[in-house]
Amino acid sequence: MSKYFGARKVFKGLNFSVTEHQSLVITGKNGSGKTTLLKILSGLISPSNGEVVFNSNGDLLKREEVKRILSLVAPDLNLYEELSALENLKFLSRVQGIMFENEELKTRIEKVGLKKREDDLVSFFSSGMKQRLKYAFALMNDPKILLLDEPSSNLDKEGISYLENVIYEQKKRGILILATNHKDEIRYGDQIVDLD
Repeated sequence: MSKYFGARKVFKGLNFSVTEHQSLVITGKNGSGKTTLLKILSGLISPSNGEVVFNSNGDLLKREEVKRILSLVAPDLNLYEELSALENLKFLSRVQGIMFENEELKTRIEKVGLKKREDDLVSFFSSGMKQRLKYAFALMNDPKILLLDEPSSNLDKEGISYLENVIYEQKKRGILILATNHKDEIRYGDQIVDLD
């Protein structure tokens, strides 16, 4: 698989596979294409050459099927600042076609360390609190495939402890792919793709 933006090559000749209960770390310096590769895997952008194939029990999955089992957490994904944490999750879950009662959503907000903040506007949240809310959203569909871009971005010590639990649980549930250039996070990978 390759990706070009105009004449600029981002990466070329990538070929890898990840199976259930495995984790893959994509690493490399800033600008090496880590985020671009995650966006290709999630279907947000297309590769210039090659393809991404998802299989389940030997059957090729369609893009619509993949969307239902895949979630992405990334620093550049935006929440709705004019809505509360609860309103964000309610709206985003409906967009995904998942319906939750308010109490269930409140429990999920509490689980990421935002207890009693569900009615606060996201515009008043710190960057770390927003990152936690993104995790609450990404995990709502119990994804078989979880993509994390710079997963500990803006998280404090308690948030990183929560993240480690997410990583542990995801490896039990399905597939984890994370992009990072932090040495502490590379250890999460059973496999490593180094874009340098």
